[in-house]
Amino acid sequence: MTASTASAPRSVRRLGDRVFSGAALTGGLIILVALAAVAIFLVAQSIPAIGARSTDIDSTGQYPNFWAYVGPLVFGTIWAALLALIFAVPFSIAIALFISHYAPRRLARGLGAVIDLLAAIPSVVYGAWGIFVFAPFVQPFYSFLSDTLGWFPLFAGPVSPTGRTILTAALVLAVMVIPIITSLSREIFLQTPRLNEEAALALGATRWEMIRIAVLPFGRSGIVAASMLGLGRALGETFAVALVLSPSVIVSAFLLKSENPTTIAANIALQFPDSYGTAVNVLIATGLILFVITFVVNAASRAIVGRRGGGKGI
Repeated sequence: MTASTASAPRSVRRLGDRVFSGAALTGGLIILVALAAVAIFLVAQSIPAIGARSTDIDSTGQYPNFWAYVGPLVFGTIWAALLALIFAVPFSIAIALFISHYAPRRLARGLGAVIDLLAAIPSVVYGAWGIFVFAPFVQPFYSFLSDTLGWFPLFAGPVSPTGRTILTAALVLAVMVIPIITSLSREIFLQTPRLNEEAALALGATRWEMIRIAVLPFGRSGIVAASMLGLGRALGETFAVALVLSPSVIVSAFLLKSENPTTIAANIALQFPDSYGTAVNVLIATGLILFVITFVVNAASRAIVGRRGGGKGI
């Protein structure tokens, strides 16, 4: 075998490495350029909205400036997303643990496929389900909740007769983000070192004790990352919230009343077709606020994962 023949495979490998490295670098740069382009567009289009007059923001002129208009929208966005996360995270972890450590293998495969399928359902379908099925179903429970716990401000009446409240929107959002959090948490739990689980069982731990001392600590950072990804989906959801809610641009923490705060994404979808001039810039500026909120949430999640997990479980 000659020297040139012996060096040929090595040169081929080096060429493949260079091609792969170049493709990966190009893909990363394209993402950064696209993100920068979106940010520049949002900032440029948002500048006229900062000094907009009240009549440019809304035809009624009830908002003296842009910040008075965007404040309730930010509140509604964060409030609905946090409510959705409160409901979704416990159910997602429980489902993921059942699939990964309790269900028989054949049943686990079927449930995993169903969960992945739920993540692919369009949001408009969830919105229609929320209007025609879920809202009428939970309205009697809302009445019971108000009668029983009406002394607590969040559940004070009068109750919406249609059931289309911020709580209903949050529950629909929770159903939408459960598949995302469940799928990621399931994969994290399945990566738990087998030796850790067997060591806990060998020391006399029950299955739940093994999960508590071996599985959950290993997957803690992954659960945080999955939850933040679900929060990002809830923050940016548009049509499901726009269809379920009868929204107003207000600040209200009441869960069962007819007057409900709206979200930034839903407000843009509802108001954009009838907007023109500076009003369009105002809506784009609210989109910039949502962009910043989502960026902060993702950055915070990465910081939490890096500090707690040290790379384990993700």
